[in-house]
Amino acid sequence: MSPHTVASLIGSRRRDTLVAQLRCTTSDTATVIAPFSGQPLHELPQSSTRDVRDAAASARTAQRAWRNAGFAYRRRVLLRAHDLLLERQEELLDLLQTESGKTRGQAFEEIFQAASITRYYAVSAERVLATKRRRAGIPLLMSTRVSYSPKQLIGVVTPWNYPIALGAMDIVPALAAGSAVIQKIDNQGALSMLATREAYIDAGVPAAVWPILAGPGNQVGNAVVDAADYICFTGSTPTGTKVGKRAAGRLIGASLELGGKNPLLVLGDADPIQAAEDAVYACFASMGQLCVSIERIYVHKSIEAEFTRAFAERVKALSQTSALDYSGDVGSLTSQAQLERVQAHVEDAVTKGATVVAGGIPRPDLGPYFYAPTGLTGVTAEMECFANETFGPVVAITSVDSDTDAINRANDTEFGLNASIFSGSIAHARRLADRLDAGSVNINEGYRSSFSSVDAPMGGMKHSGLGRRNGPEGILRFVQSRTVSQSNGILQLPRSGAEFAAMAGLMVTLLTVLKVLRRR
Repeated sequence: MSPHTVASLIGSRRRDTLVAQLRCTTSDTATVIAPFSGQPLHELPQSSTRDVRDAAASARTAQRAWRNAGFAYRRRVLLRAHDLLLERQEELLDLLQTESGKTRGQAFEEIFQAASITRYYAVSAERVLATKRRRAGIPLLMSTRVSYSPKQLIGVVTPWNYPIALGAMDIVPALAAGSAVIQKIDNQGALSMLATREAYIDAGVPAAVWPILAGPGNQVGNAVVDAADYICFTGSTPTGTKVGKRAAGRLIGASLELGGKNPLLVLGDADPIQAAEDAVYACFASMGQLCVSIERIYVHKSIEAEFTRAFAERVKALSQTSALDYSGDVGSLTSQAQLERVQAHVEDAVTKGATVVAGGIPRPDLGPYFYAPTGLTGVTAEMECFANETFGPVVAITSVDSDTDAINRANDTEFGLNASIFSGSIAHARRLADRLDAGSVNINEGYRSSFSSVDAPMGGMKHSGLGRRNGPEGILRFVQSRTVSQSNGILQLPRSGAEFAAMAGLMVTLLTVLKVLRRR
């Protein structure tokens, strides 16, 4: 199938049904390009700041009923959405491939993640957000409970590279908590996200609870930040920093998943052949257009030659294709801008002395944005790809003398999103994992172990972001905590100087006893 137009893929009527979900009153459109062909895919309507304000107002009104429906009702709706995602996966896979250029296997990772997230929060939200007892200031005399109320409107700004998975990781916990969501989607992943939203609406999520808009980030994106009670953003560090500052100016919270220059450590006790095969996927899944993909490999000198040779052989054997099936290992870059960035980084490195061990060339014979997955050695500090995120299929392989050398090099970056350790000893790898400055560390895997662990928090250190998604942490960001304490009437607390004088000794004794008993 040649996915040059939406009509050739899903039909113009189906496209119109999806696009009709957008909140848009303008006549403005943006041309979306099909990565596999470089030809126009469709014209996408663009929303305005007024559309954002109107959508936010209606979402706030609808949120009250959604919240009052209760956890059990929301659980049933979300579990139906889980089933619909799986039932409709073939269309979702087609849309993801056509809009992003990724392979079907890597598109499937998105569907799997979205369904996992939906099931997880459907069944765990009530437990995590249940009212809980906490230790009172003076046991027996007082009792304390903490309850949670959902923030009314959550703003979500999603990227083009993993629109369904990254969208679900923010939107689903917000819905499960009882919040409404206002989402600004990227033009390039719009149809994928609209088809996903449709599944949730068909499952029972009120359409007004989740309005969706498209348009320029500096207009529509900013308006979403200004309208929300909390903002979730996934994207570049420079843009995310601006979003965080704008949110702070309104005294609202933000979770920001930003850039990474993710390292992979291949220890001296690793199997170099197995490590090389696994590292290739870690580097080139979705053509490296993934925030947690690997861009730096540090391999112990004792196995560096064998590892590099096996890595290069595996890269050269990859099947690169635009097929809408599972026959391909890697696909295309998503845009001309992505291609130009990758080419610039490789050309700069080669000009300054780096060696290409695999790839290093565009593949116009396959399509306009195809580029061969590339491994480099001899990358040094003056090269653009040394410290700056490429966000493409380029990885630097560097020999190290020891574990300490590898750790120091891995941590020598402004980023701290994801890291990986390959070793023949899990215990050895775990010891080193605690020394890495990264929000996620994978052992004998590139990123999927942590990415798929939806019960565990995910996020970055340093300039890789702020806050956490997934796990209990991923839903607690969308609620306000409320502490309710009471006096149990057993003993009157002191109110005057004379009463304090009479009770001070007793209260000091209480503190001493609590310490001896190791009570909090």
